[in-house]
Amino acid sequence: MSEAPLPRLAFGTPRKLPKPSTVSGRVAVLDIAFAADGTGHSFEKVTAPFLDGLGDRLAVWVDHHDHAYHPRYAHDPRFVLATKAMHGACPEMITPALVERVGAVDSVVCHTDLDGLYSAARWILGGRDPYPGAEDDARAVDTRIGTPSARGAELDRALRTRGRDETFLARVVKHLVGRDDGSTAHDIREAAREYAEVEATTQRLARERYALHGATVVCDVSDVNPREFDKTDLLLLGQTRARVSVVLDTQNVTLAAPFDSGINFLTLLGVSGGMPTRVSVPRQRWPDVRTALARASLWA
Repeated sequence: MSEAPLPRLAFGTPRKLPKPSTVSGRVAVLDIAFAADGTGHSFEKVTAPFLDGLGDRLAVWVDHHDHAYHPRYAHDPRFVLATKAMHGACPEMITPALVERVGAVDSVVCHTDLDGLYSAARWILGGRDPYPGAEDDARAVDTRIGTPSARGAELDRALRTRGRDETFLARVVKHLVGRDDGSTAHDIREAAREYAEVEATTQRLARERYALHGATVVCDVSDVNPREFDKTDLLLLGQTRARVSVVLDTQNVTLAAPFDSGINFLTLLGVSGGMPTRVSVPRQRWPDVRTALARASLWA
């Protein structure tokens, strides 16, 4: 007996979603947060048009990122929404009962990181992990709490160099569900090795450029190609030195704090929607950001 066809795979981020016309049939959206205000990619400009375009074809939207607009969809069973504190990773929300309730889908749209790809694989597998411990790996990678297995760590590193290659992402999902051509494991290993140079640059920037200002450390990378370093890891390295980590690039100011820190950058900066502990705003707002941090006793 031939295997059932896989759903069509598409990929997105809170700021960039596929055109609804390119996603066929009933659609499951997994591990993609509602867009937040701050850098011009607002809910009204990104998420709302995507929802309108899908219309009744949206079968389910599963996500674990905080957003002020979650209450709007509390009475719509298609939306299974939580916060990071409730679920550190999205795959654990995709249970056999949920997959059975929603029924067959024609397309899966997922986030481009490990958490998103594992969510897609788990959906295809009916709510089961693609390998023992995959759920724990997703949680460790997405929260940066705990240590993922060697397999999870390798894939995470690979995605940090190939995360924009949608052909590669699709191959990874097929690999996780046992439906690839057998060459993907080798390519994952090679992509993970490529990350070594990015990692070295990131660590060097953290050593040489972080400046301490009270409870905040700041790293200005305006003169560095964004493909040469890992912003998430740079922010995390900053968090080992102070409560708040800030990275400045040519376009944005990105602030981060541990998700259980109690800090709410949305309130602090007057931004609606998004994660309270990681926010990006336009670079021109940097003086306002410093003032807000000082008022919260986070800048000196």
